[in-house]
Amino acid sequence: MFVVGNTLLGVATVLDYILTFYSWIIIARALISWVNPDPWNPIVQFLTRATEPVLAPIRRRMGWAMGIDLSPLIVIAAIWFLQIAVVQSIKDLAGQMN
Repeated sequence: MFVVGNTLLGVATVLDYILTFYSWIIIARALISWVNPDPWNPIVQFLTRATEPVLAPIRRRMGWAMGIDLSPLIVIAAIWFLQIAVVQSIKDLAGQMN
């Protein structure tokens, strides 16, 4: 049973790293949006392509509140929720199997 537990722990750890990395991408996109970035810059294009599929539906549902785009904050809060609820639950389950 410890093999399944270790596998679950590995999956939870990788998922935690991916969620953390994506939250940093969201933060970088939000910071870049404060300036007028060159749209042809490869880094700006990567940040836009990586975050727009997640941010755009939230923007459509929320609209702009006082001219401020709050969608990055909502996505980061959702990532934190996933890290606490899902990842930690998988880690706890893996710990019980060992």
